[in-house]
Parts: sequence; C-alpha cells; structure tokens
Amino acid sequence: MKKDYYQTLNISNTANTLNIKRAYKKLAMKYHPDKNQGNKQAEKKFKEIKEAYEILSDSKKRKLYDQYGHSAFEQNSSNNNFTNSFRTSTSDFSDIFGDVFGDIFGSTKTQKKTKGSDLQYNLDLTLEEAVKGIYKEIYIPTLTKCNSCYGTGASNGTKPIICSNCHGNGQIHIRKGFFSVQQSCPSCEGKGKIIQNPCSTCNGQGRTKKSKKISVKIPAGIDTNDRIRLNNEGEAGLNGARSGDLYIQVHVKKHPIFEREDNNLHCEVPINFVMASLGGEIEIPTLEGRINFKIPHETQSGKLFRIRGKGIRSVRNGILGDLFCKIIVETPVNLNLSQKKLLYKLGKSFGELKGKSNSPKSKRFFNSVKRFFDNLTK
Repeated sequence: MKKDYYQTLNISNTANTLNIKRAYKKLAMKYHPDKNQGNKQAEKKFKEIKEAYEILSDSKKRKLYDQYGHSAFEQNSSNNNFTNSFRTSTSDFSDIFGDVFGDIFGSTKTQKKTKGSDLQYNLDLTLEEAVKGIYKEIYIPTLTKCNSCYGTGASNGTKPIICSNCHGNGQIHIRKGFFSVQQSCPSCEGKGKIIQNPCSTCNGQGRTKKSKKISVKIPAGIDTNDRIRLNNEGEAGLNGARSGDLYIQVHVKKHPIFEREDNNLHCEVPINFVMASLGGEIEIPTLEGRINFKIPHETQSGKLFRIRGKGIRSVRNGILGDLFCKIIVETPVNLNLSQKKLLYKLGKSFGELKGKSNSPKSKRFFNSVKRFFDNLTK
C-alpha cells in the first residue's frame, strides 16, 4: 500500500505550493541517487518523494488526489512509466535546485554584459547661480567607448571570434561528485569571445580614458545636497552594455549677505540708533536688486521684518519664499567731542536708567531686579 503523499514529504494537507517545494528540495537533496550511489533504499525513497511532489505541486492533480487518493492515478500511470520519467536524474536535480544555487548546477549563460560604473561630480555654485539657474560646462574624466574599434576591442577589419572552449557561453562546467560546477572559462576569461587582433588604441579593452565635456542645466532653486542625474553619462559598459549614470552633487557656497533656509532668505540690516528711534527709509538688498524699506520709529534691535516674495522659488513645487530682515541697532563709535556732548545732553534728558518712559525695557529690567533682591531679604 502506497504511503500518503503528504506524509512522504513530511507536510500537512494544508501546505501551500512554496512549502511543498521547500519540503521536496530538502528531501531530494538528502536522498538523491547521485549522492547515495549504490544505496537502493535511497533510490526508492527518492522515487517516492519525486512522485509525491509531481502530484502535489500540480493544482489539478492535487485536487484529484485530495478527493480520491491514489486511485485517481492508478489507471493512468505505472511503475515502469514512472521509472522511465526518472532516468535523467542529474538533469532533474539541476532543474530542482537551479533557482536556489543559481548557475552551480550547470545552467547555460550567454556572455555577460556589465553596465558601466556610475560617476559623481561635486559642483560648487554661488547662491545667485543656484537661485536663478544656469548652464555649467564640466569636464569628467571617464572611460568611454573606443572610437577606433567602436567598443569591440578588435582592430579595424577584424572581429572577436567565438571561444571554442566554452562555445561563446563564457562559462564551463566541471563535474565534482554529484555537482556540476560552473565557472568562468579560462580561455576567454568569461567573455565568450577571443580577440585575436586587439585594437591598438584601447589594447582590446573597448574603452579608453578620456576627459569628457558636458553641459549641465542647473534648474532654478536648487540647493546644497541636491543631486542631478544624467543618464548614460557615466563610464561606458562592457560587451555592449549601457553606460552608467552621472550624478551632479550640488554645494551652494556661503554668501556674504544672505543665508538660505529652505526657500527663505535671511539677512541682518544694521541701522543707527537715531533711525531706530525716529524711523526712516533705508535700502535693503535682495537677489533682484535694492528695494526701499521704511523703518518704523522706536524699532528695537533684533526686530524681524518679513518681505514677502523676495526669497527663492522652490525647484520642486514652484512656491516663492520670503526675505527676513533682522534689524541690528548699531552703537556709534569714534565719536568726536561735539557728538559726545550731544549724546551726554540727550542722556540727561532721559533721566536715570530707571526712568519712566524713554527706556521701557530698562525700566522693566530694573524693576525685576529690585523685586528679586527684595524677595531674598524677606
């Protein structure tokens, strides 16, 4: 009496296709005749495993088996037929485990094409260039397709020939026990072709070192750490494969006036204390030129003014940022005697630092200091 197929593979009757396949691979590796030469029990066990897998891995056959058991297949199969279907054991073994061990078990490969390497170029920009956008010409040292042999590596009038050792596959197979191990062909070094007359320009490599000039469009609004990708502008590929890509890594240099924060600009604007007190009009710089700006009277140092639409237009969503101007009230230096007397007279008119209305911040500060020391003495 035949053993239940699910028991043969050591799985439950609810196992999915992946679990069935995994169980089969595990048992097939253990009992395969090539690994157990002369062991009749192992060969018999392997036949049972293979038969169970062929039924359970096929959804239609599995459904019939679940309904009718072994009787569903007794009229359509025999031991002789099964034995005949099993005789190519080594090739079956390769098919079973090919997706696990790749090309170890003797799969056939064609000549490998290798994509060229990607390159990176670090590009420094001024803030004005980054904000407005610009075309930049850069020079890239790279490997490019040889102009003499057009990348074949063979001299003019000749072509590479198919390797007779691997027949153009680039791989050969060596038998090691029950494994058929695949390795690169030593005759052609895995290329599948042999160049009898190498190109004198590239020495048979198909690529030459060259400094390549590229015109790069820098989009308006780009910022530090942004990257621009240029397809197929990297190193040339091998054996006709496509070239790699070129990445332009952007760095925006420090600006003497403005600091950038996302799409906004920041700058400090110094004014004297007379303008801070009385107000007035000054010129404020923007990336588009100077603009007139009114300073309100009694403006304090550190006051931040926002000028809308004078920042940077986003390279991603097109939104225009703003300009933030921080007012710095500057203390006058290098005063002459007349100026000092005027300031002294002005200071006397304010009264003491703890005076009433001319210095509200000073008044609040000293009142806080007084309360602090009063609390300490209680």
